[in-house]
Amino acid sequence: MRPPVGAHVVDTRTERIGVVTGHEGPYVQLRPYGGGREWDADPGAVRHATPAERLRAATAYANARSRGDVP
Repeated sequence: MRPPVGAHVVDTRTERIGVVTGHEGPYVQLRPYGGGREWDADPGAVRHATPAERLRAATAYANARSRGDVP
């Protein structure tokens, strides 16, 4: 799967939700929801995030931001 830039996906190997930032060689580059350090994922190990997974990531980020854990 080669998801478009900006798509919300799940890296099934790590169960992390990320936003596609690009494609480099054979990998999909992902960044955590709300920002952070990018990681490379195997395109065969990513799937589109469900609406519930996207909401969970957004809620976790909002809670972290309200605690001052992230800018």
